[in-house]
Amino acid sequence: MSINRVGALLALTASFALAYHDVFFWLADDWELDGNYSHGWLIVPIAAYLTWERREQLSALPLRPSKWGLVALVCGIIGLAAGTLAAETFVARISLVLSVVATIWYACGAAHVIALRFPLAFLLLMIPIPDIIFNRIAFPLQLIASDLGAQSLAAAGIPVYREGNVINLARLNLDVAEACSGIRSLISLFTLSLLYGYFAEPRMVIRVVLVLATIPVAILANGLRVAATGFAAHYYGAQAAEGFFHSFSGWIVFLVAGVALLALRQALTLILGSASPSSKLARTEEYV
Repeated sequence: MSINRVGALLALTASFALAYHDVFFWLADDWELDGNYSHGWLIVPIAAYLTWERREQLSALPLRPSKWGLVALVCGIIGLAAGTLAAETFVARISLVLSVVATIWYACGAAHVIALRFPLAFLLLMIPIPDIIFNRIAFPLQLIASDLGAQSLAAAGIPVYREGNVINLARLNLDVAEACSGIRSLISLFTLSLLYGYFAEPRMVIRVVLVLATIPVAILANGLRVAATGFAAHYYGAQAAEGFFHSFSGWIVFLVAGVALLALRQALTLILGSASPSSKLARTEEYV
């Protein structure tokens, strides 16, 4: 790489960091303070590895800069300005990913964007869901988790009465809060299933099934967590439903959900047969 290109790359990187430094800090704050998005710290390094994995494919592609990439970059900067002025962080964050795509498109060409479509799309997972959408997802999940937990407790012969997201037991009432809705497990499991499908399974149909299965798997697993908390509270008191047990049960539930996805993939492999050697070598059929 020539000195001029290195200088241009450094100038572009510095300009990008200067333009989006506020967005980087907003993202870091959410990853640090909101447990639902703590996986955000891993998204960029993973996307970088997925890009590095394609280094030979990228080096073989001709450099064909496109003016359309410049148009897309202007749109990204407009989105940044609009999101910053309107205090709409989601728009500004989406513009970050758009600007990355546009810069590659403008500097290298559309073929490079296509080759990097999965790593670039993967970057979207670092962006927190807008509150208006998050709340529409979280509250129904709270009710579902409460209902599954109450039904499980009733099936075990424990007297229980549910009012919305509150489970009334003989000794105490359990409030299935937003943090216990299961959306954290759902988001993390969705990310995990994408990566697992990409690295372990070359067939698109199984990849899609694994991703879609994260929804019912996460819901059922979280319902079991609520039920387990109810069992502990009923037999051992309120202290058993708090502190270490509550945190530890979250990890156990996530582990169970992960094992369920592994089992699902094995079941699909038995039904559909093993992937051919050629399809395993050509891992280029991706999600997007």
